[in-house]
Amino acid sequence: MVNRRELFDECLNLLNAAGKESAEFDTLCIFQDMLGDRNPLFSPMKAVEENDAAKIRDITAKRAKGQPLQYLLGKWEFYGYPFYVGEGVLIPRPETEQLVENVIDICRDNGLTAPVIADLCSGSGCIAITLKKELPSAKVSAYELSDKAFGYLERNKAMNNADISLIKGDVTDESSVGSAGCFDIIVSNPPYLTKEEMDHLQTEVTYEPELALDGGDDGLDLIRSITEIWKKHLNKGGWLCYEFGDAQHEQVGDILAANGFTNITFSRDFSGIVRTVAAQIPEV
Repeated sequence: MVNRRELFDECLNLLNAAGKESAEFDTLCIFQDMLGDRNPLFSPMKAVEENDAAKIRDITAKRAKGQPLQYLLGKWEFYGYPFYVGEGVLIPRPETEQLVENVIDICRDNGLTAPVIADLCSGSGCIAITLKKELPSAKVSAYELSDKAFGYLERNKAMNNADISLIKGDVTDESSVGSAGCFDIIVSNPPYLTKEEMDHLQTEVTYEPELALDGGDDGLDLIRSITEIWKKHLNKGGWLCYEFGDAQHEQVGDILAANGFTNITFSRDFSGIVRTVAAQIPEV
C-alpha cells in the first residue's frame, strides 16, 4: 500500500511531465478533496487506501490530459463560498471577485441597504449568491439561458441557502425581459472572448461551454445588447457593472457612454489588468 508522500510525488511528477504549470497546486487540491484533509502531507507516511489511491490516480490522469481541475473535483470556491461546477457551466474565477467588490462598494458608497440587483448570464450563480450572502437585505435575481448551467444555479442556491430569484431566459431578447422590472444595480460577467481568442483556446478552456465564452468577433456583442436593453430596467441613478477581457476597457467605456451612462469607473484585477467597470445612469 502506497503512503501519502509516495503517491503525492507520483501524481506531481505526472502533472509536471504533462507541462502543467500549476502541478503542485493541482496535486494538493486533489489530495485535499479525495482524502478530506486540508493538510494531507502533515502525515506523509500515512498509508492511502487502495480505493482512494485509485481515485486520486484517475483524477490526476484526467487532469494531465487537460480536463479542468474544477470539473474533476466537482466543486470550487468563490469569495469563500462553495459552488458546484461541471460540464456545461463556466468555472468561477478569482478575477470575477472584483465584480462583487464593485457592487458592494456601490452599495456602501450610496447608502443602498436593501438594493434590488439583477445578475445577468449568471451561470453557476457565484455572483448572485455571493452578493446575497454579503448583502443579506438585497433582493437578488439571477438570469440564465443554458439548461445545464441553470441546473447548477439551482443546486448552488440550495447549497448556500441563498434566497434569490432564478429566471431562465435570454437576456438579449428584449421581448422576454420586458416584465423584468427595475433594478438599482445590474451586474454581468457576459461572454467576452473574441473570435480570434475562441480559435486559440487553452485546452482546459475548451471544456467550458461556448455559450459562456463567445462574445462575437470583437468579444463585445453581449455587452452591446445588454447595455441597450437593460438600461431601461435601471432605476434613475442606477448602476451597471461588467467584467470584460484584457484591453477591452476603452470600447466598453465607449458603449456605456453612447448609451447615456456617466461616472464610468474601471477597476483592475489582482493581476493588474483593467477587468471591470461600474457606470451610472443619470438621475434626471
